[in-house]
Amino acid sequence: MLAADFLHLEKDVELVNEFADLFHLDIMDGTFVPNISYGFPVVEAIARKARKPLDVHLMIVHPEKYVERFAKAGAAYISFHYEAAGEASADILQQIQTLGVKAGIVINPDCPVEKIFPLLPKVDFVLIMSVFAGFGGQKFIPESIDRVRAVRKQLDAIGRPDVPIEIDGGIGPTNAAAVKEAGATMLVAGSSVFKADNPAAAIRAMRG
Repeated sequence: MLAADFLHLEKDVELVNEFADLFHLDIMDGTFVPNISYGFPVVEAIARKARKPLDVHLMIVHPEKYVERFAKAGAAYISFHYEAAGEASADILQQIQTLGVKAGIVINPDCPVEKIFPLLPKVDFVLIMSVFAGFGGQKFIPESIDRVRAVRKQLDAIGRPDVPIEIDGGIGPTNAAAVKEAGATMLVAGSSVFKADNPAAAIRAMRG
């Protein structure tokens, strides 16, 4: 939703309701990432019109301070960055799950995937950033495909093949098949959908 038309947000909410599976909401604080996006009022407004689940991606320091409020705002999924939480990650995953929300861990392209392997028995999903968190419209980093494949291999090895892998950043019709083949099952697309001449067709192309 970072790429949506915020002057006509309801129109883009209806687009997601009709053609997509999730609302992916990027929450940026200007500290963990250099950009600031939007907060609770926008999430709550989207939640009032949403007929698909809300997937809240926290690009913030101290995510543990805010997960309860995002859960109350309507989040069905909440993910946070390993780089922001470090050794507290396992506790925050449990905190989110206690709220009845699916909990995910996120890593940026420069964080070795092995860092999150100890957390894989605890997560409900994993989010691999295929650009650096903070700004929409960035170019896909091709090495992300190998990172998805490595996480999928480790999930299989620990007997958790059904855990979804989400991928975010530069995703569109040209690379959807490749990331799916590597093991990604939740594809986040912003600019490639909302900036397309026919957003519904762009979504259909990625499904295909």
